[in-house]
Amino acid sequence: MTLHSFSLLLYAFVAACLHVSAAELAWNSHTTPGSTTPTAFLPFYVPPGAKSYDSASPLLLYSGKWTELFSTTYVGKSLRQSSEVGAAILFVFTGSGIEWFGNCDRNHGVSDVYIDGLLAQSVDAWCDVDTPRKQQRIFWNYALEPASKHILKIINTGACRGTKRACLSSMDALVVTKGLVTKQPNSTPSSLSSLAPYSSRPPSLLLSASQPAEKWTLVQKGSTGVHAMQLAVISSTHALVVDKVEHNPLTIDGHPAWAALYNIDTHAVQPLAMKSNSFCAGGTFLGNGTMIVVGGNPVVDGGQTSSADFGDLNGLQSMRLFEPCPSSSVDNCTMYENPDRIRMASPRWYNTVVRISDGSAMIIGGSKKGGWMNNATVNNPTLEYFPPKSLHGSNGLPIDMPFLRRTLNSNLFPIAFALPDGTIFMAANNDTIIYDWEANTERQLPSIPNGVRVTYPMAGTALLLPLSPDNNYEPQILICGGSNVDDTKPGYEISSQDPASKQCARLVLTDDGIAAGWEVDEMPEARLMPDAVLLPTGEVVLVNGAASGISGYGNVVNQVGASNADHAVLTPVLYTPSAPLGGRFSSDGIPSSEIPRMYHSVATLTPRGDIMIAGSNPNLDRSEIMYGTEYRVEWLGPPYMAKARPQILDGPRRLGFGQQAVFKVRLPPGLVDVSDVKVALMDFGYVTHAVHANSRLVYLVATLSTNGATLSIAGPPNGKIYPPGPGWLFLVVNGIPSKAVHLMVGDGKGPKVDEGAIENVIKNTKPPQYEQSKSGGGEA
Repeated sequence: MTLHSFSLLLYAFVAACLHVSAAELAWNSHTTPGSTTPTAFLPFYVPPGAKSYDSASPLLLYSGKWTELFSTTYVGKSLRQSSEVGAAILFVFTGSGIEWFGNCDRNHGVSDVYIDGLLAQSVDAWCDVDTPRKQQRIFWNYALEPASKHILKIINTGACRGTKRACLSSMDALVVTKGLVTKQPNSTPSSLSSLAPYSSRPPSLLLSASQPAEKWTLVQKGSTGVHAMQLAVISSTHALVVDKVEHNPLTIDGHPAWAALYNIDTHAVQPLAMKSNSFCAGGTFLGNGTMIVVGGNPVVDGGQTSSADFGDLNGLQSMRLFEPCPSSSVDNCTMYENPDRIRMASPRWYNTVVRISDGSAMIIGGSKKGGWMNNATVNNPTLEYFPPKSLHGSNGLPIDMPFLRRTLNSNLFPIAFALPDGTIFMAANNDTIIYDWEANTERQLPSIPNGVRVTYPMAGTALLLPLSPDNNYEPQILICGGSNVDDTKPGYEISSQDPASKQCARLVLTDDGIAAGWEVDEMPEARLMPDAVLLPTGEVVLVNGAASGISGYGNVVNQVGASNADHAVLTPVLYTPSAPLGGRFSSDGIPSSEIPRMYHSVATLTPRGDIMIAGSNPNLDRSEIMYGTEYRVEWLGPPYMAKARPQILDGPRRLGFGQQAVFKVRLPPGLVDVSDVKVALMDFGYVTHAVHANSRLVYLVATLSTNGATLSIAGPPNGKIYPPGPGWLFLVVNGIPSKAVHLMVGDGKGPKVDEGAIENVIKNTKPPQYEQSKSGGGEA
């Protein structure tokens, strides 16, 4: 792979590694006994809650000439195939999804797949192998109406690559995803109906019911192909979706993919090759636009296939690089991994990654190996940087953080935000600090009120509220949801019915604001594992989450399926920071979802200005039991999506700090009153596990010309106000935003490379040895 703009940064890694012998290379891909020899991967998989029908099932109706073959390598020991043009299979089923498995080789060709009389896809089962690959997924669709009957029809076209002879179509098995009716209680359990001790306002003040509701939209469209555990918008047309290693329907190189590029315009999905297991990794963009995906999980072990078959490597120290890929075609977009040369100095699972003022990444905390609740034996109470830095005597190695020692046990995926003075706000458990990374000092802040814990597995969500020159970029932190569950309890004393918290706490990070302490507000509904999404208007949308339980799966009592949480919260809520206390929340006009989005759910703003919502998988592997793995995507549209909107027509694609830039714009036709003009510079962030660490909105100083045709703006003052890297620019007129344009903020260069620190990391670190978790499954 050519590393283009990142080549200078990688050069130091390469140079340092040339001095290390093969025996010293710090990468240890683990394979379990009995799985050390890779075999042909068999994608056929029936998740819990789904149902399989093999080729001999009387429910499959064949027309034309089909030959039956017998082998122990086929599902049900038999397979049917046909080379007759027009030979067909008919199958009637009820469910939300259908998968077709068969063979692929050079003798297989194109079949037309119809669902309910409409052509769903023409699929090609040709693959360049001499011996047929068996039990391969030929076709899948998970976006069907679950309670309805559907008709699947497969017709062999006979079309074949590179030849005029008729090719084969084969049927080994079908798998039906039944789909689930959303589980909602007839009444709120008594344990959830009681308000927390700090509640004093009547419920009527929590919703602005008297205000006329503007119309929001919620549309279900598209499927991610791999479960959406991690999500980041990479361009005007695409989002990156990253999962763990599991039985996803989207395949690559003969095995299930665990990353994909999703076209937010067409909803097409392209698998992306990954080497190491990215289970519960973190990520951010760097100053030159390169994305890093950091950490993960040891090698997949057990289940229906071996680690050698999946082909994944140990991800605990993994550093994955995704270079900028702005084209609408993502054919050449790749994820680069070279663990012999590029890795972290220590293993990290559930880490948080923040881009800081010099365009580099700060990697915070995590666990040294798999588990669930953190503890002193596996805690990684350190931070490190990418690229490595020689700070405070570390010479590139991890720097100890007392904060991450005293916040055990619920301190994974710590909340962190880069503040406009260059320091870092952090929260873990119910403790908060400001960390000065240049001085290596911690300033203690007031604890989160009412004993609410806000980090994994009592996961709340948080945002740095919009920064504005009007108040000298005064920083305010908002933290919503979480749990009062005691983090010293074992899993068998914690229930999926333990109530989540309604609390939203807000702190102004000035001396006066810190002295005043947290301002406490309440959401209309309690939420654990919510996602908070900034809008370019400065408002916040809260989506996803559960009203009871705790994050993770397989750990507590009263599990729902394997889920540690229950009572999905289905109605989004709008939070208006500028409104008075007691009147900031509203769900007026916002439709409720029918899809539970709990553990491993994500949401992000898109360049269009709507919100992409995906994911939910509170199970060890793909599952269709309550609550099942979700591949369906939803799109939440604020009212402004349907209005006449301003446009940014043209302008520079790089915005220097403090520099002036002029953009051509167009205002909506007939607009007379232009009383409110704002320019919002936004980072959509890298989202996972309710962590939105790099989400950011900075309002810029801007002037609109008298004829409304040009917009002059000043770049942010420095990299502390907006860390150098990619950004999205919105023009907001009278509360209605344009679509965003993508640009680079700063000089577009990569962060500084310290070759000595890099060499020290290579020479003085060893890969962790995988030990099978004794937690009984746990997070993940």
